[in-house]
Amino acid sequence: MTENKRRSTEPTLSGWGRLSVPGREVRSEDLAALSLNAFLFRGLGRAYGDSALPAPGQTDVATTTLGDRLLDFDPVSGVIRAEAGLSLLDLNRLFMPRGWFTPVSPGTQFVTLGGMVAADIHGKNHHRHGCFGRHVRRLRLRVPDGRVLWCSPAEEPELFWAVIGGMGLLGHILEVEFSMLPIPTPWIWCESERIRDLDEFVVALKEAGPHWPYTVGWIDCISTGSKMGRGILQRGRFAETWEAPPSDPEEKRRVSIPFELPSWALGPLSVRAFNMAYYWKHVRKKQAGLLHPDSFFYPLDAVNDWNLVYGRRGFTQYQCVLPDSAGPGAARRFLTLLTSKGGASFLCVIKDCGAQGSGLLSFPRTGISIALDIAVRDNTRQLVDDLNELVIAEGGRIYLAKDAFTRADHFRRMEPRLSEFLSIREKWDPERRIRSAQSVRIFGD
Repeated sequence: MTENKRRSTEPTLSGWGRLSVPGREVRSEDLAALSLNAFLFRGLGRAYGDSALPAPGQTDVATTTLGDRLLDFDPVSGVIRAEAGLSLLDLNRLFMPRGWFTPVSPGTQFVTLGGMVAADIHGKNHHRHGCFGRHVRRLRLRVPDGRVLWCSPAEEPELFWAVIGGMGLLGHILEVEFSMLPIPTPWIWCESERIRDLDEFVVALKEAGPHWPYTVGWIDCISTGSKMGRGILQRGRFAETWEAPPSDPEEKRRVSIPFELPSWALGPLSVRAFNMAYYWKHVRKKQAGLLHPDSFFYPLDAVNDWNLVYGRRGFTQYQCVLPDSAGPGAARRFLTLLTSKGGASFLCVIKDCGAQGSGLLSFPRTGISIALDIAVRDNTRQLVDDLNELVIAEGGRIYLAKDAFTRADHFRRMEPRLSEFLSIREKWDPERRIRSAQSVRIFGD
C-alpha cells in the first residue's frame, strides 16, 4: 500500500476551520473514567484552529459530549452545576423558557461548558459582564498527576485562574458550577443602525456601552477611503414582559450547505458584492423591534455546516483586540493593512471590550475587538504574520480559540502574562501529559 493510500484511510479530526490531523474521538458518559488516560479533552470541536486537535504522534482525543448531565440548580440564586459536556444549545432550551440565560454567550450555541471555560469565552456583553470565567464559581478537574479535585477563587486559586482561558492545558474539566443570569423574557429588543465609516463606528460602540448590555457590529472590511468600516451596529437587551409576545420563541429551523463550494466562490468580487448587499439591505438608517434570541446571538447557527462555503482548504478566523491605549485610529490602521494585503472577508465583526479578566490567558481587554474569517490560501500565513506585527505594535493580542497560524514568537511578544501561565503549567504538568496541536505550535511542547 502506498504512503498516500495509507494516509487517506487514517481517521482524522478537524476543527471548525477544517484544519485536519490524524486522530479519533473516544467517548463515554463517565467523564472521570474517560479522563484517566486522556491527553486532551474535546467538546463539540467548534474551535476554529488546532486547540482541540491532538499533538503530533498522539491520536485518541477524549470527547466530552456524552457527559452532559445537569447536576444541580438553585432556582433562587441561579447557581447551576453541570457536567462539562453539556452544550449551550441544551442549556438554552432548558432555561430560557424558565427565565434564565447564560451570563456570557459566544456567537454559537454549539459549544460545551468545558469549552466555554477553556476558552474563557466572551460575547456581546463583555463591556458589561466580562468573560464567562468571571461567573464561574468552581470547577471539578482531573489534573495531570491523576488526582480529581475542586478548584475555585478560594481553593487552589492559582490553578483555577490558569484553567480559565488556559485552552484545556492545565487539567480535564469534569464539572462546572456558575451563576446564571435572570431574564424577563427570552425575546430581544434590538435597535440597529447603519454607520457610515469606521471612526463613527468606534464612537457609536463606545457611546452605546453604558446604555445597552449587548452591542455588536458587522463592518465592511473591503471598502476603502471614506467608506472603510461602514456597517450595521446592533444594540440589544432582553425584552420586558409588556414588550414581548405572550408565547416563547419557537425553535428555528436550520438550512444546510449541501456540498463543499469551490475555492474560487469566495473571491474578492463575491465578497465585495455580499458586503454591499448586506449594508444596503438595512434600508432605513435606524430600525427597532423584537428579535428572536437566536437571530441576535447566533445568526450563523441558522446554517448547518456553513464552514463548507470556504472549500476544501477551509478557513481561519483572525480575532484580535486593539486596546484603547492605542488610540482611536488603531482600528483604521488594522483595516488599512488588511485591505492592502487583500484580506477579503464577508464576515467581519467588531465589538466593544471591557476590562481584562482574571484568567491568565483570557483574551479581551479594554478596547475594540475585530474578528474576520479568512479563506486559507497560499499567502494566509504571511497575512497572519503581517496582521500580528501590527497588533503587537498597537499593544493588542489575538484569541487562541480562533487561531491556527500565529507563530510562537509573535504570541510571546503580545502576551506579557505568558511566563506566569507557563510557570503554573510547569508546576502542575511538568511532564506535559496534556498537549494539543496548538500547544506544540505556540508553546513548543
